[in-house]
Amino acid sequence: MPIVERWRVIREQIDSATKASGRELSAVELLAVSKTYPSEVIAEVIAAGQRSLGENRVQEALEKMPQLEDEISWHLIGPLQRNKVRKVVGKFACLQGVDSLKLAQTIDRVAGELGIVQSIFLQVKVGGEETKSGFEFSELTAQMDSLCLLSNLRIGGLMTIPPPVFEPEEARPYFAQTREFRDQLETSSGLKLSQLSMGMSGDYEGAIAEGSTMVRIGSAIFGRRV
Repeated sequence: MPIVERWRVIREQIDSATKASGRELSAVELLAVSKTYPSEVIAEVIAAGQRSLGENRVQEALEKMPQLEDEISWHLIGPLQRNKVRKVVGKFACLQGVDSLKLAQTIDRVAGELGIVQSIFLQVKVGGEETKSGFEFSELTAQMDSLCLLSNLRIGGLMTIPPPVFEPEEARPYFAQTREFRDQLETSSGLKLSQLSMGMSGDYEGAIAEGSTMVRIGSAIFGRRV
């Protein structure tokens, strides 16, 4: 199936899952994860109407940006090292993988030097995986006051990647935990965290059912990694 047709099928399935969750179609955004795919391939889905792209690697994303249309919302969804912060602040609409207070403070400092406000999501860890990046729920609760003091950041919401599962439905409890934690964090901090970036090619329908507002889809659109 051509890439654009796969993209349309995914869009229809996202809309169906969003309707089933009792929300407006505009409540869930599709982030097309374009990592490892060349610009000419990505241009096909842009021409079809896709306007938000996710990249995992800083350098790869920066090389693609000038090759594609200007009106694209780029999200960095992979890990970000503090020594690369200056390369990305102001270049990406959102930095989704902010997984520590120190990283957030570095982004805030650089954004302040540039005179801008950088949007970020806070990556949270579910399932207790030691190898995965992200704030533990208790850690983020304790550090939220410090994060809220960073005036050059706009904290839009949370991002999570659940542990590997055999069946997509098995991921739903992790998505539900993230949504419930977000609700608690809003109450305790007074900060509106409207975005929940959760759900990928294998489990996005369950993520939408549990309140996701942004799903990150790569292989289901573009095919196997190149």
